[in-house]
Amino acid sequence: MIKITVYQNAKNEYVGFLTEGHAGYAPAGEDIVCAAASMLVINTINSIEAFTQDEASVTADDESGKIDYRFLHSPSKEAALLFSAMVLGLQNMAEDEEYRKYIDLRFREV
Repeated sequence: MIKITVYQNAKNEYVGFLTEGHAGYAPAGEDIVCAAASMLVINTINSIEAFTQDEASVTADDESGKIDYRFLHSPSKEAALLFSAMVLGLQNMAEDEEYRKYIDLRFREV
């Protein structure tokens, strides 16, 4: 199961996330759930880096599926929009009847 914790501050802004694990939907290399979640997360990180001036810390471990992403300051309007799009995609996956048992999406105030 992919465990995703989305971090929010007291202003309800998204300020980071932690992903851990693999979906286990199918064998490695054929797992569409893992691929979809990975694309949402990695594309968001790359888009924030390419299209905004926001700074973040990122640590990753491919084997465990761990990605820890944290904004260093409050996110810009552009970064917040990109992050919200990622969360929407992950929520849609987590609510889908076929895929929900492979994704645990949580929100935590930091």
